[in-house]
Amino acid sequence: MRLLALELILSLLDVRGHIPRFDDFRPTPAAPASVGMVRALAAAIAVFVVLSLAIWGTVALAISLL
Repeated sequence: MRLLALELILSLLDVRGHIPRFDDFRPTPAAPASVGMVRALAAAIAVFVVLSLAIWGTVALAISLL
């Protein structure tokens, strides 16, 4: 389940799963700076959500074990 969630986040951020060779780089039009900022903000929000859910799950498990 964790790998599926990680794969989903990486696919949403359009992160490639391998180290590209030099042949893999194709000239593309430059993206506006705002696109990069939106992706960085989305990544930060995703990390915050995952960490918050992990802490919440740990606390819920600890409470249920008491």
